[in-house]
Amino acid sequence: MLFSSIPFLFYFFSVVLILYAVAPKKVKNVVLLLASIFFYAWGEPKYVLLMGVSILCGYVFGLLIERNRGTVWAKVSLIASVVVCVSFLAYFKYMDFFLANFNALTGLHVPLLKIALPIGISFYTFQILSYTVDVYRGTVPAQKNFIHLATYVSLFPQLIAGPIVRYEDVAEQLEERSHTWDKTALGVRRFTLGLAKKILIANALGELCSVFRASGDKSVLFYWLYALAFSLHIYFDFSGYSDMAIGLGKLFGFDFMENFNYPYISASVTEFWRRWHISLSSWFRDYVYIPLGGNRVSRVKWFRNIFVVWLLTGFWHGAAWNFIVWGLYFALLLVLEKFWLGRWLSAHKVLGHIYVLVLVMISFVLFNATDLAEAGRYLAAMFGAGDLPLVSREFLYSLRSYAVILIVALVGATPQPKRLVECWEKNKNGAIALSVLEPVVLAVLFITMTAFLVDGSFNPFLYFRF
Repeated sequence: MLFSSIPFLFYFFSVVLILYAVAPKKVKNVVLLLASIFFYAWGEPKYVLLMGVSILCGYVFGLLIERNRGTVWAKVSLIASVVVCVSFLAYFKYMDFFLANFNALTGLHVPLLKIALPIGISFYTFQILSYTVDVYRGTVPAQKNFIHLATYVSLFPQLIAGPIVRYEDVAEQLEERSHTWDKTALGVRRFTLGLAKKILIANALGELCSVFRASGDKSVLFYWLYALAFSLHIYFDFSGYSDMAIGLGKLFGFDFMENFNYPYISASVTEFWRRWHISLSSWFRDYVYIPLGGNRVSRVKWFRNIFVVWLLTGFWHGAAWNFIVWGLYFALLLVLEKFWLGRWLSAHKVLGHIYVLVLVMISFVLFNATDLAEAGRYLAAMFGAGDLPLVSREFLYSLRSYAVILIVALVGATPQPKRLVECWEKNKNGAIALSVLEPVVLAVLFITMTAFLVDGSFNPFLYFRF
């Protein structure tokens, strides 16, 4: 069930919010758990059991780790937890990839399993892993209440595409959380703006990408327009979803971490990854990079640690070679920045900003390719290979047709709109005007987005792939 859908907005969410509001404090988590199970079962009924088994394993291993703390059995329990979680992920997400490559290497024809990817498995698996690791480290106590832990893992606002919520960040909120009008208003605003980013901007940019792929009149600049459109599309699609998740969390009393911080204003790739999908990059930092030794090792091991983390980051996104190459591409750039480009980029911010935008657009062409061969063709065409003209008629038509949405997206990807609102808030008259205008603007946005959804407009969700 998509957040940006009529069934979610007008049926599921409305009913859940009413039930949650009237439920006694002691059963609010039960309401959220049952709602989350229904939400997941709407799209993946046969995989509810898999998620339930994963949660049960995390619950049992957490208790075993705490009960045997300081003994070898705690470590055995942690290893068992990691093996179970990774095995589920490897089987359902990566088994056909492994079999296809095994067949290619050996010349055999082992049948592929053709298993459907369980939605959200990458996200809830990482949440369970972080929970058991943190219990082992002593960062958090094991959760004795199964309902609380199951609610944490399956919570529908962040279940499908994150942000990846750490147990330690919401442990207290699972037991006791506040519900205020200010928090509710902030949640409504955040959800509505996230929905607008998804429906009004990301979907339009997705249409442009589809137009490009279907075109028989491509040109060099049309390839670059596609790269720009997809880079903005994935940002508004995913950050819009994160905004909606954070907003929904606030409506139910939870404070989730920010997942994006205007990544396209970065002046280095290192800075970009501090601003893009923050919950994922921080997860790999804390649970893979630092345990491997981080940068407190020899230079050779430091290189190894960076490449291991980014190999896994790429592979986490999908079972295909283009994702692996995408991850290693960023590993190489990060190493170059740490040992060569870093100082130059710090001294040349404008050039650094251009450098980031170009390299990130290239990376997302690779990311969105169906395979490495297509990625190679697209990237070669961007740099003039294949005797393509510089400009084509369909490029000019598409540029004119989508010029407004591209400008809105480019401005919206910067903090300038937010800064403008903050300036108004500092002014007394501006603050009064905003207090009147904000609910009106949000209501108009919601009505407009509802019209788009009723009309059956283009409305995919990119991160269902991962």
